[in-house]
Amino acid sequence: MNKSDYIIRRETINDYHEVEELAREAFWNLSVPGCSEHYFMHVLRQHKAFVPELDYVIEINGRIAASVMYSVSDLTDENGNKKEVLTMGPICVLPEHQRKGLSRILLEYTFAKALEMGFDTVINFGNPDNYVARGYKSCKKYNVSLEGDYYPAALLVKELKEGSLAGKKWVYHQNDADAPCDDAEAVEKYDSLFTPKVKAWQPSQEEFFIHSHSAITW
Repeated sequence: MNKSDYIIRRETINDYHEVEELAREAFWNLSVPGCSEHYFMHVLRQHKAFVPELDYVIEINGRIAASVMYSVSDLTDENGNKKEVLTMGPICVLPEHQRKGLSRILLEYTFAKALEMGFDTVINFGNPDNYVARGYKSCKKYNVSLEGDYYPAALLVKELKEGSLAGKKWVYHQNDADAPCDDAEAVEKYDSLFTPKVKAWQPSQEEFFIHSHSAITW
């Protein structure tokens, strides 16, 4: 896609509902029946870990076609020293604009902004197929685990500055911004503010289950 075909800009308060509708369209029935990403965006903007300076959208012909958000989490090394890192997500693209390179454009643009802000590492959970082309690698390659030496297959790490994680063992502590999404009643209540959609099963949900429950053990 040519640069003249889109506008990349910061999200504004006037965009909130449109961006949440975008997320709902992009994630509906993708990982589970229905979705909670639009509610997550709503609560994330109010969380202390949210980074509004990296909250960007892509606009095409006056309509928002893609969005990305970030928040701050931390890594802890063997000596208990903490290092702030970025947690990326949600990132979403309207179904009709998928496979046009919009997520690549958003990530490369915001990675550069994040580096300017002093961040050198980005971490997120996701399907490796969607992220390795953007320079993400398995958490195992950077010696980044969850508590208990657990290395999820879906835990992906991107060094914005080469060598920023070298020589240490790290434990990833994600912020709790997504905790409200565990409240199914709250998610349903918020979802009722949008046009009704049918929850259903589709094969991508099994793919999500496999990735999210797999770990690297060697």
